[in-house]
Amino acid sequence: MYNDKKVGIIGAGSFGTALAMVLAGKGHHVTLWARKPEQVEEMKLTGENHHYLPGVKLPPQIEFSDDLKETAADKDYIVFAVPAQSFRSVLTRTAGLFDLSVPVVNVAKGIEKGSLLRLSQVAEEVIPGIKYAALSGPSHAEEVARKLPTTVAAAAHSHNLAQEIQELFFTDRFRVYTNEDLAGVELGGALKNIIALGAGISDGLGFGDNAKAAMMTRGITEMTRLGLKMGAEMKTFSGLTGIGDLIVTCTSMHSRNRRCGILIGEGTEPEEAIKRIGMVVEGISTAEAAYALAQRYNIEMPITESIYQVIHGETDAKSAVAALMNREMKNEMHI
Repeated sequence: MYNDKKVGIIGAGSFGTALAMVLAGKGHHVTLWARKPEQVEEMKLTGENHHYLPGVKLPPQIEFSDDLKETAADKDYIVFAVPAQSFRSVLTRTAGLFDLSVPVVNVAKGIEKGSLLRLSQVAEEVIPGIKYAALSGPSHAEEVARKLPTTVAAAAHSHNLAQEIQELFFTDRFRVYTNEDLAGVELGGALKNIIALGAGISDGLGFGDNAKAAMMTRGITEMTRLGLKMGAEMKTFSGLTGIGDLIVTCTSMHSRNRRCGILIGEGTEPEEAIKRIGMVVEGISTAEAAYALAQRYNIEMPITESIYQVIHGETDAKSAVAALMNREMKNEMHI
């Protein structure tokens, strides 16, 4: 039932490209959309996505396009792999090109600035009644593209839809679980990028493993605290899209957020650090959104607040860490 499907993937960054490889490897007909015509031509000519996945050969059966209509029309599934802050505009441009019965899978991890909406809520605003699912978890594209074992979760309000997406992507190297806690999966994927920035800053300052372990552990507490206020289930933050994604993003050099944090910890100004990464650093925008949400819900998120202040030049990295270490004494189990 789930083989030989027509899938349009909108966004030829690292993860969109890696997922195109997964699906093409299963025999699906995949069209991969890139915003820049020159990127499309390069992939056609070289069989590689040099900027995002250098050295990885793309399956010849993937079709490449810079035409949204060609990518989205008459498909069985649409996958969005564009940055979180671009999701609304790209989805708006795509609306009307596919039928409401077509499931939409989003892999971006973020919270929309300004509206402070989760991306499923953005999708519902743009296309009421959309069949929306999220695919999230510890899944660096560099490893997925090289067929290294990876496990993620497909999340949707409907179990049947989550299961459908599970079967679409599932392989012996890309294991997919289902989860009906869409809010928790989306928030876990978004908020862990903030903590990864903090873990990188800690590494950049040379603070060692103890400090990073503390950052990650207290970070999952902050993620859970906000998640519960926003309707998520606590157990989701102990799973793949919570602690699982947090671990990989805070410890791997594949992580843009961690690498950006390292540069900031070493003394690079945040704007320059982002430029040097050369790709979207989702944790920067998410820190702003999460900071605003913490104020809305009147909850403590000291790591998020500190990273927000560093990003906006209100304090420096060393002072932020000192402030965190000298907060009033607490009970660890307080959520």
